[in-house]
Amino acid sequence: MKTLYISDLDKTLLRSNERVSEYTANIISRFVKNGGYFSYATARNINSANVVTAGIDMKFPAICSDGVFVIDTATEKLYGTNYFSSEEVTVVREFLGFRKVSPIVFAYIDGKIRFSFIKEFITPETKFFLDKRIGDLRRREVSNIKELYFGDIYRFIWTPFSADKIYEEENFFKHFCRRDYEPQANLCDILPIKATKANAALQLKKMLGCDKIVVFGDNENDLSLFAVADEKYAVSNAIPKIKELATAVIDSNENDGVAKWIEKNIFESN
Repeated sequence: MKTLYISDLDKTLLRSNERVSEYTANIISRFVKNGGYFSYATARNINSANVVTAGIDMKFPAICSDGVFVIDTATEKLYGTNYFSSEEVTVVREFLGFRKVSPIVFAYIDGKIRFSFIKEFITPETKFFLDKRIGDLRRREVSNIKELYFGDIYRFIWTPFSADKIYEEENFFKHFCRRDYEPQANLCDILPIKATKANAALQLKKMLGCDKIVVFGDNENDLSLFAVADEKYAVSNAIPKIKELATAVIDSNENDGVAKWIEKNIFESN
């Protein structure tokens, strides 16, 4: 029986310095070298994920952008995608157009991940996001709506406002507001409802011919991953909801909980 092991990154596999420790990198690389199937599932884009996981032998595709992509970490070849449909894009576009709001639009364009915006319509909050990414190769300033909504779109970011109507479109979207971009910038994310870590994990499981999934996580965006896993482990710093659903609670991210579990349950048990 082949088992696929998938870990969340931030506050699960990564320490608080947003890096994997040398110990974790060595354990996972040894596991993969010996024939183990290991990947990660993260809200991060592939470029950011590659930086924070430096040192790990990533032989298999990873799950990025909260399940939008199943992607090769070296070549960025796409093995699975979960974009908005054209109908879904139209719903968002009409809703935001009515309020004269220009979002930051993430899309896959000509083989590259890009984020587009119209400068004259950005808000102080979205400016914080953009200012942190000056020089980012994904950055794409455009001059009109047609260019803004170009490509295979998978994410919208804008300043929160009374968006109850769009939130009611539960068959289309998953949405949340977050402050981790910048403390001053309470921004709203809209992603496709089918873009989940769970859907991407099942795609990866099928692609690799695995029979079982074991996962590690800490937060709400790992709930879908826990739902499709055969075994699920919460780091001790995880939120209560994740701990309640877990097969067991393991050591914290600061103490290399995932790597310690692999060493104990795979290396030492064989």
